[in-house]
Amino acid sequence: MAVWALGINHHTAPLDLRGRFAFALDQIAPTLQGLRQSLASSGRHDGVETAILSTCNRTEIYCAANTPAIAHTLDWLARSGGVSPEVLRSHSYQLEEGFAARHAFRVASGLDSMVLGEAQILGQMKNAVRAAETAGALGTTLNQLFQRSFAVAKEVRSSTEIGEHSISMAAAAVRLAGQLFEDLGKIRILFVGAGEMIELATTHFAAKNPQHITIANRTMERGEKLAARFGADVMRLSELPDHLHEYDAVISCTASSLPIIGLGAVESALKKRKHRPMFMVDLAVPRDIEPEVKALRDVYLYTVDDLAHVVQTAQAHRQAAVAQAEAIIDTGVQSFLHWMDQRSPQGGVVPLIQQLHEQTNVWRAAEIARAKKRLAKGEDMDAVLEALSRGLTQKMLHGTMAELHSGDAEQRAQTVQAVSRLFLRSQGDKNAL
Repeated sequence: MAVWALGINHHTAPLDLRGRFAFALDQIAPTLQGLRQSLASSGRHDGVETAILSTCNRTEIYCAANTPAIAHTLDWLARSGGVSPEVLRSHSYQLEEGFAARHAFRVASGLDSMVLGEAQILGQMKNAVRAAETAGALGTTLNQLFQRSFAVAKEVRSSTEIGEHSISMAAAAVRLAGQLFEDLGKIRILFVGAGEMIELATTHFAAKNPQHITIANRTMERGEKLAARFGADVMRLSELPDHLHEYDAVISCTASSLPIIGLGAVESALKKRKHRPMFMVDLAVPRDIEPEVKALRDVYLYTVDDLAHVVQTAQAHRQAAVAQAEAIIDTGVQSFLHWMDQRSPQGGVVPLIQQLHEQTNVWRAAEIARAKKRLAKGEDMDAVLEALSRGLTQKMLHGTMAELHSGDAEQRAQTVQAVSRLFLRSQGDKNAL
């Protein structure tokens, strides 16, 4: 099987381009099916394995098939995002075999994240694997790749200090808000959405005891559940334009494919606030807040890319752990490649084992059929069993005996050693097996 990965992330692509390729969780299954069908239509990639990892910082496609098809995968992804293959190619990375495995291991370990060592990505990868498995798109090869990436990530976190001194995106937002407002305990905050990122952000801001917290969400039940944890109020998203002016800070992260806070709504809110400043953070990809809002004089709008400058402040403290983490990843990659090599027709033992099983099953079936015919004729059972065992033994030893009687002296000596190892083990060796 060939393994390849194609992706864009915060290192290679701007925010708006990443937004074109963001897949909500409920979009993963049909998207995977579409990719598999597209690859199968080429006639060379039946049974292809696929998985998609989509977060605010990256979208990555992992595939395994009998032959690699990176170009086809890139063309398909470009079409799904409405851009030309040339544009996507210039902002993406295409990786094969060991390079694809190394990338997956680094992502799972938090080494490729905007926040070095952050743990959230591991949960997102596990969700991606579950989605692929549910969609029937995950096979043996990709399952091995991801399970090994999880094991490597666990070892990195337990054996190094890669996660120490980490500052999350939510903590970075709190730090920026503290630079604008003298006392966070006197501000009113609106959180838009009720997902994992908003929950994390609410937790960080709630620790500063703000004057008031409101959760705005499309589904009231989910919003109420989150609000109950923090003693917050709840509103529907449809009510947001009428109440936006009441809040000093707005933190938004939804799965909407279009902005839900427009320029006009913010301009109206500023007039009602008599141009008192508003702090806004858009953690969503695609954007929740129209980018033109950033140009308003009394608005301080930050995106996930803007927060990158803040999270880098703790980077130096974790660099010493990176070398240790990379060494663990190197070992993991070599182990995965060894597993792949064992399964390959060129140098692997798995195909040989499968062939041995197939051959012995053919011999066994032939001898059983012969024994049944003899029993049906009324022959003695002991004699039939004796003949069956003798027939199987002769079939299994035929190739070995032929090799022992052929070739030159050196070849026969090598065959003798091999036969001795395979068939004449001591009883102690057999018990050890």
